[in-house]
Amino acid sequence: MQVVILCGGLGTRAYPHTQTMPKAMMTVDDCPIVEQVMRIYAVYGHREFILSCGYLKESIIEYFEHAPYDWDVQCVDTGDADTGDRIFRLRHLLQGRFHTTYCDGLGDLDLDALVDFHERHGAAATVTGASLRSQYGIIKVDEPGKVSGFEEKPILPGYWINGGFFVFDQRVFDHWHGHNLERDVLPALADVGELHMYRHDGFWRSMDTYKDQQELNGLWAPYSARLRQRFADPAATASPFAPISLGE
Repeated sequence: MQVVILCGGLGTRAYPHTQTMPKAMMTVDDCPIVEQVMRIYAVYGHREFILSCGYLKESIIEYFEHAPYDWDVQCVDTGDADTGDRIFRLRHLLQGRFHTTYCDGLGDLDLDALVDFHERHGAAATVTGASLRSQYGIIKVDEPGKVSGFEEKPILPGYWINGGFFVFDQRVFDHWHGHNLERDVLPALADVGELHMYRHDGFWRSMDTYKDQQELNGLWAPYSARLRQRFADPAATASPFAPISLGE
């Protein structure tokens, strides 16, 4: 399956680091984060990439002039466009079912299970729901006010956020409305019953800020090592992400 990766945004929340490079080229474990995303797909056999570029596109194009491994990487300038428009402008390059994701989200997804889920429900689109993690630590306290403990940035049960890692069928463009993927396109697909959510309760992080980058350097390192090992041994068949524990 082809993989579309959105790489064209301004990355304003990561300023000033994105004044001279696109966020896709900020490194995680000594590798551009967009390449880390691509490794997740490639280890599952998806190695045809279309990078939707825009802001500071030259650095992305130059980097992938010599694509890693045996990847087929096409960098396409989709201009100064919103997320939904960027995908829509690539529709002439897409054949049948395809993956789509952001350049700044990493997770230990089982992409085979994601595709199987998409095939079973039969709708035009699947979004991966990632477990919502509080950005703050919480205080455990009883009714009289006695504190029994603390929990740092816990998962909030029953709440899901858009983790990217979409699967779309070509007919999704029959229901494509609006410019922004998150505010316009996905709600429109939900309104006509063409969107389902795949639940991912494993590791997932997005890199929105420089602080996120620093945290991901450590958190993603064991996954990055496992992926490199898999590329070094193409005959391996075990899941690239099991068993890994972050000890969080």
